[in-house]
Amino acid sequence: MKITAKTKICMVIGDPIEHSLSPQIHNAGYEALTIDDQFVYVASRVDVKDIQNFVKGIRAMNIRGVSCTMPHKKAVMEYLDEVEDIAKKIGAVNTIVNENGKLIGYNTDWLGVLIPLEGITKLENKTVALIGAGGAARAVAYAVTCRGAKLTIYNRTFEKAKELAKEFGGVAYPIDEIENVNHTDIIINTTSVGLHDSNETILPKKYISKHQIIFDAVYGTETQLLKDAKEKGAKTINGLEMLLNQAFAQFKLFTEYDAPADIMRKILK
Repeated sequence: MKITAKTKICMVIGDPIEHSLSPQIHNAGYEALTIDDQFVYVASRVDVKDIQNFVKGIRAMNIRGVSCTMPHKKAVMEYLDEVEDIAKKIGAVNTIVNENGKLIGYNTDWLGVLIPLEGITKLENKTVALIGAGGAARAVAYAVTCRGAKLTIYNRTFEKAKELAKEFGGVAYPIDEIENVNHTDIIINTTSVGLHDSNETILPKKYISKHQIIFDAVYGTETQLLKDAKEKGAKTINGLEMLLNQAFAQFKLFTEYDAPADIMRKILK
């Protein structure tokens, strides 16, 4: 790294944040483009109760860009100067760009979903089963419905599934009716099941078929869901692809350079 007093700071915030791989990804990109004298990327654990003060800190320190992870994606929105339309529709901001003191909120999570899926199939008229109804699920719901897919949502809290289905157009089911996913083309898990225990799965193997695409937003070690899908002959997408593709879009917003995708992917893997 070639950090000087002119180097612009970019960062990721969350709580917790220690597990984040974003600093490795972004800094590898800066080095690959030899702009590591212009940008540096760090991480900071921020309590959600301090988010207003943190936003003041962005202005005070002239921080160039911020990646927001949970639990800040919604909380940060009210303190920004402007939020792009897509982020408003999703109801979450995962990217803040400081344009000469004006803080603008974006969402690139939906691209992290859309780009890997469209690399495999066309989404128009495909049936998509979405498991979960949290922040990541909102990005998924936007991504697939904006391309004409038919959405079903499964969640432990049925009311949340119904709210999401009403907002993005779809049908909600309680999680104990998960067997209905065997009729869908694509299954996407946005719950944290498999994050802390890679042997745990949200979906019994018997409901997976070789004709499906299984996308698990959990990243790190290969989850049991993806192992089961591979054994059934289904196509799979690891959560690392979501992480990478949303990061590529953030990289461009922060630096105005196209992300060196191959280098960033190599570093991550």
